[in-house]
Amino acid sequence: MIAVNKAHFIMLCEQRLLPKHEADLIARALRKLDPGELRERRYTGEFEDLFFELEHELLLAGGEATGNLHLARSRNDMGIAIYRIVLRGKLLGAIQAALALQDRLIAFARGHTETLMIGYTHTQQAQPTTVAHYIAAVSDSLTRDIRRLRAAYDNCNRSSLGAAALTTSGYAISRERTAELLGFEGIVENAYDAVSGADYVGEIATAAALAAVDLGRFTQELLLWGTQEFSAARVSDPYVQISSIMPQKRNPVSVEHLRSLLSACAGDAHTVLAMMHNTPFGDIVDTEDDLQPYAWRSLKTLSSAYRLLARIVETLEIQADVLRQRAEASFATVTELADTLVRKEGLAFRTAHAVVASLVRTATGAGLTVKALTVDMLNEAAQEVVGRALSISEAELVQALDPAHFVAVRRLRGGTNPREVERALAAQETVRQASLDWAQRTRAAIEARLGELDALLDIRIRPAAADRTNEGGTASV
Repeated sequence: MIAVNKAHFIMLCEQRLLPKHEADLIARALRKLDPGELRERRYTGEFEDLFFELEHELLLAGGEATGNLHLARSRNDMGIAIYRIVLRGKLLGAIQAALALQDRLIAFARGHTETLMIGYTHTQQAQPTTVAHYIAAVSDSLTRDIRRLRAAYDNCNRSSLGAAALTTSGYAISRERTAELLGFEGIVENAYDAVSGADYVGEIATAAALAAVDLGRFTQELLLWGTQEFSAARVSDPYVQISSIMPQKRNPVSVEHLRSLLSACAGDAHTVLAMMHNTPFGDIVDTEDDLQPYAWRSLKTLSSAYRLLARIVETLEIQADVLRQRAEASFATVTELADTLVRKEGLAFRTAHAVVASLVRTATGAGLTVKALTVDMLNEAAQEVVGRALSISEAELVQALDPAHFVAVRRLRGGTNPREVERALAAQETVRQASLDWAQRTRAAIEARLGELDALLDIRIRPAAADRTNEGGTASV
């Protein structure tokens, strides 16, 4: 609020809307405000809100002239500007936390480009993949979440100042200048929209909710991976909790906390959208004071979740041998066997699919594993489906059923081949670094803009011995 006051004052001076002597009094009064002291105060009911309390402080410090600081503005456009300033800062924090998590995910994936595992669809074993390929998918999803948060930032970082109550003002102010002074990227063009639109906070809530849902799906799988039955991963000691009665327990409470934090984030975000629903188009408390804390809390919680998951991921241990053995013992490789029959035997894929499906049914019905499959068994299935034996050799059958071979031959963009995954991770890192550079530049630019306010304000304060003969004049640009 103090920054908004300073920016508005500087603009009024530059537009020659304040006499020099009033500008001097207002500048001195603004300089006397102590943000730290004001922040520690508690609401007493003496003033309606912080706006009027600050106005009273300025009046005590600078006298009646400070009343002209409110020239060509309203609490309406001020309040929305303040909300947007606060939210852009929280958005930047969430984006930077997400980028730090992505850094950990990419580093983790790079260590597991050849760590075999089974991928699942419909909660059933589907096809072999690698831990890196899976984590790269999580990271890709996070890239889109970051992109949505950045888009929400772009729409949030627009100034409402100069809209006044909802129609602007008859004074020749510069809306663009106050936006520039406060580090906004532009203005909300229509004055009515500037004080009535709530979609900027709705967009933030939507992006936060979807980010929480996306991360929650991965979190749920981490809990599954950590079970003794699944035995895919081991959460590091600092992030587990022991049992007070059962000596063997290693409860992954960090992941459980993560799951509940993400649910809370989504819940607060959905509250924002629910509070916006069916509200009239205008300056109203529903879409301002009451819902803002839910938006703030959703972003704060999302940032906390990103930071916690980053710590969990960078210390997570993958049970690579267990995952490889499971992949080697699974029928998840038989898609490649069907592909091999198409290439070598000239069968249509649907026919090859039927041959392999028959083979799997026979093997599983007899309680056999994939390692027990033979060419004779395959020929029996082929005889049943196509009426003839096949020319595939035992070596070719073994290779077709090897999960490492399955992974290696999928060299297409987005596939599982280790080199392709490494390429994809490098591309992700390039995008991540660009977003990180943007976030750092954006934060630095805002801090620089806000840091300049006092210097611009100080040049409006005349030395004590200044000539008083032109007190009715206007402020210099």
